[in-house]
Amino acid sequence: MLRLKDNSLSSSKKSLNVLFVSSEVAPYAKTGGLADVASALPKALMHRVANIRVIMPLYRCIRKSGYSLYKIAAGVTHPLLGNLPHFDVYANHQHGIETYFIEHRKYFDRDELYGTSRGDYPDNAVRFSFFSKAVLAFLKTRDISFDIIHCHDWQTALVPFYRRFKLDNDPFYQNMRVLYTVHNLAYQGQFHRWLLGRLDIPKKFFNMHALEFYRKINFMKSGILYADAVNTVSKGYAREILTEEYGCGLHGLLKARKEYLFGITNGADYSEWDPMIDPYIKEQYSIGSHKAKEDDKRDLLESVGLPAEEGLARPVIGVIARFAWQKGIDLLVDIIDDLVALGAQVVILGKGEAKYENLLRQCSRRHPRNVALIVQFNNSLAHKIEAGADIFLMPSRYEPCGLNQMYSLKYGTIPVVRATGGLDDVIIDYDEDAEQGNGFKFYSAEGRDFLHAVKRALNRYQDKLVWQALVSRAMQEDFSWDHAAREYVSLYDRIRS
Repeated sequence: MLRLKDNSLSSSKKSLNVLFVSSEVAPYAKTGGLADVASALPKALMHRVANIRVIMPLYRCIRKSGYSLYKIAAGVTHPLLGNLPHFDVYANHQHGIETYFIEHRKYFDRDELYGTSRGDYPDNAVRFSFFSKAVLAFLKTRDISFDIIHCHDWQTALVPFYRRFKLDNDPFYQNMRVLYTVHNLAYQGQFHRWLLGRLDIPKKFFNMHALEFYRKINFMKSGILYADAVNTVSKGYAREILTEEYGCGLHGLLKARKEYLFGITNGADYSEWDPMIDPYIKEQYSIGSHKAKEDDKRDLLESVGLPAEEGLARPVIGVIARFAWQKGIDLLVDIIDDLVALGAQVVILGKGEAKYENLLRQCSRRHPRNVALIVQFNNSLAHKIEAGADIFLMPSRYEPCGLNQMYSLKYGTIPVVRATGGLDDVIIDYDEDAEQGNGFKFYSAEGRDFLHAVKRALNRYQDKLVWQALVSRAMQEDFSWDHAAREYVSLYDRIRS
């Protein structure tokens, strides 16, 4: 794999104009970590590039949230982009970033972003094909030229295809370069072949060397094949997806494009996740503020209905996750009885697949004084868990990057993680390196190995001097977006030259 150039900020890099293209961006619309990245990274890039803008669909939830939107384009279309209906574009300005919103009520005026509890919307292929075309058409209509179009995940993966094969004769687009970021290779955007015509994709591209994947259209293949460069959200994940185990059927293609594949580990947005300024927690604190963290521990237990015993001697373990096989929720279920037997209290926040929700409810009913389950996405409670827990669990089978392990370090809540992807990049096992260790890791996706790692953490927790030193070291770690931003600027500059 080629290395990035030196990360120093040259005058050429300062002249870069970058457009972020994402299907979700916080705080406007969010289902997962993609929205956080699409919000935090542009802010980190603001002072490193000449101009950065963000573009996304205008969902119903954005309209209802009361953002001050102003229309900047009406009746936009493009003759070279086939069956592209007219659409309008709105904008909003927050935190120094202008975000554009593609409005098309037929496709985006819905209760959810991608689907309901019954499944994905059946026209998602058409919706996000439209979005990809609309982005390119809007740029031409407004005569806005960007050096880099930075696309994220399968929902934007047709942008490089349309730019290369539909707009190749238009000089306006010829100097634009596309970076395609894979946030999770498991979600590729696969659809029936009979949609080729509706997506304005010629039949000649439906073959194994182009967009065909086991007799379906694969959007993500478009991003990997036709972008000028591809990156994933951690260095570890960039290595893992070249293997059959993690490559989700695309490892051969990724190996073929290895020269253009890079890993850049995500950062943590410390403007949102920092115990010194966190508005959601009872007591703000910094390194060495042990009493304040104890107050947050008591507040967390009271908030979720668990008893706060005198002295708060019992360890509190936090989990914030989507309830899915990928996140290792079955491993968590396997060991909860053991954690309670070891004297721990466990607070679990999240939602997901019904079978895992039911299994976790059974655990909570068995241990009503020791296990609290909150089946929802709750941002304020997530902050309370990071501040009030002693230990944070992430037993993911794979994790392209992960953010909560970074948040946990900042809050002095020691992570226990499976050694995969970004978790492996960030966490150094204390028992393997007592001088640099900032958490605990396990390697095999099995309950007994997971439990052994948690036991090691709990044993260290009993030695207050060792634990306080470990907490202080963890809180000194710096995984801010500034580091990732320097690497992205280097990669932008590389593919532009």
